Amino acid sequence: MPSFDTKLEPNMVNIGHGVDNSKKEIATRFDFKGTSASVELKEKEKEIHAIGDSDFQIEQIEAVLYGKLTKQGVVIGFLDKQDKLEKLGGDKVRQVYKIRNGIEADLAKKIVAAVKESKLKVQASIQGDVVRITGKNRDDLQVAIAMLKKEFADKPFEYTNFRD
Repeated sequence: MPSFDTKLEPNMVNIGHGVDNSKKEIATRFDFKGTSASVELKEKEKEIHAIGDSDFQIEQIEAVLYGKLTKQGVVIGFLDKQDKLEKLGGDKVRQVYKIRNGIEADLAKKIVAAVKESKLKVQASIQGDVVRITGKNRDDLQVAIAMLKKEFADKPFEYTNFRD
């Protein structure tokens, strides 16, 4: 039976480029000279750390970071900003942004419901952080992909593992 997987996965290469470009701009901007302002990507933990001297400086760093990530084509919805700032030694503060990976349970349920409501001859099943869609023929699956792209236009889904 033909099937494909629907998943949400950030492009870590583009995120890395965006963070690198942010570092370059922070290093050259006059208002960050002589401060502890910095941005770093923790790839294994899937986190971005912004370090600054104050809340205001963290907001400025965030604006630079978001701008550079957007230019790289990264959807900002992949970033989960932590609620509180961490105090470091001295006057430094750190803001942590977690990079989301995979489809959350609520969104997966919405995808399954949308597939059922579409009355297509396909079935959707949640498999961890991926939604697998199966059908009797390839044409039904292609219609399902088009429907999901239209229904969830704000989500950058990837449709992979297409099997016949």
